[in-house]
Amino acid sequence: MKPLSPSFPAIVVRSGRDSKTWAVLLAAAVVALVAMPYMAHTGTTSSFVMFFVLLITASMWNLLAGFGGMVSIGQQAYVGIGAYSVLAFANMGVQPFLALPLAALTCAVFAIPTSWLAFRLRGDYFAVGTWVIAEVYRLIVIRFADLGGASGKSLPGLRGLDPVFRGALVYWVALALAVLTILGCYLLLRGRTGLALTAVRDDETAAKANGVDVTRSKRLVYLVSAAGCGAAGGLLIIDALSVQPEAIFSVQWSAYMIFIVIVGGIGYLEGPLIGAIVFFVLQQLLAGYGSWYLIILGLIGAAAAIWLPHGIWGKITEKTGVQLFPVTYRIKLDEPAVRPPAEPVRT
Repeated sequence: MKPLSPSFPAIVVRSGRDSKTWAVLLAAAVVALVAMPYMAHTGTTSSFVMFFVLLITASMWNLLAGFGGMVSIGQQAYVGIGAYSVLAFANMGVQPFLALPLAALTCAVFAIPTSWLAFRLRGDYFAVGTWVIAEVYRLIVIRFADLGGASGKSLPGLRGLDPVFRGALVYWVALALAVLTILGCYLLLRGRTGLALTAVRDDETAAKANGVDVTRSKRLVYLVSAAGCGAAGGLLIIDALSVQPEAIFSVQWSAYMIFIVIVGGIGYLEGPLIGAIVFFVLQQLLAGYGSWYLIILGLIGAAAAIWLPHGIWGKITEKTGVQLFPVTYRIKLDEPAVRPPAEPVRT
C-alpha cells in the first residue's frame, strides 16, 4: 500500500508475514486434529468434543460482548434451545446430525423476537434481562411432555450406531463446527460489519451520528451468536444422547464463556482459543477437587480481570505484535520513505 501522505510516510496494514506463517501452522494443527480418532482413545476424543463446544460458545460470546459491546449472561438460552431443537427434529424422524443446522437456524429465528425485547435494555439491565429470558425459555420447554418435561429425555436416532464410530463422527462434526465458527467470525469482522461493531462497542451514540445502523449491526451479531450457541447445544445432546433442562439451561454455560474470554482476551479472535485451552487444562487438572474446582476458577478469573485486563492474548500481542487473525488495521512506518536523503560526497 502507498503511504498515507508525503508528509506522513506511513502505510496502513492489516496482516503481515507472521500472520501467514501462523495460518499455515494452524492449518497443520487442524489436519493433526482430524487424525486424532485414529490415534487416541474414545475418552480423549470425547473430552475434545467438550473443548470444541466451549470454543464455539466462547467465540460467540466474544463476538457479542467483545466486538458488539453486548454483555449477556443468558446465552445458555440458545444452548438449550439448540439441544431441544435437535431432540424435536429427531422425534419427527430427522437424523440428529442433519438436525444440527436446523437447530442453529431455529435459534436464530427465536433470537429475532428475543432481540426486540432485549435491545430495549442497556448495560447491566441487558445482562440481567438476558438471564431472565433464558429462565423463561427453560420454563416453557419443561411444559412439553414430548420433550421429556422437567426430567429430560433420551435422543432417538443414534442408538444403532457403533459407539466408536459415533464418537469419531461426533468429534469430526464438532471440529468442523469449531473451525467454521472461527473462520466465520474472522470473515464477518474483516468487513464493514466488523468496523460497524467496533464503532458501536466504543461509542454507540457517536457511531449512530456517523451513519452506522446500530440496531441492524447489533441484531446481526446477536442472531449469529444465537445460531452458534444453538449448534453447540445440538452437539452436546448428540454427544451425551440425552438432555436435561436444568443442566442444558444452566447459567454455568455463560459463566464458562465469560471465564474463557476474560482469561484469553476479550475483543480478540484469538482470545477464546487461548482461554479455551487454559480452561480445558484447568478442568483436567482440577476435576478431582470437588467444589474447590469452581473456587479456583473464580480466583483465576478475578486475577486475570485485575492484572490482565486484556487477557493473555492481549498481553502477548502487546509485547510481540503477533496476530493470528488480523481483523484490525494498524499504521506502519514506511521505513524507506523516512530515511533522510544521502548527502553528496564533497571532494
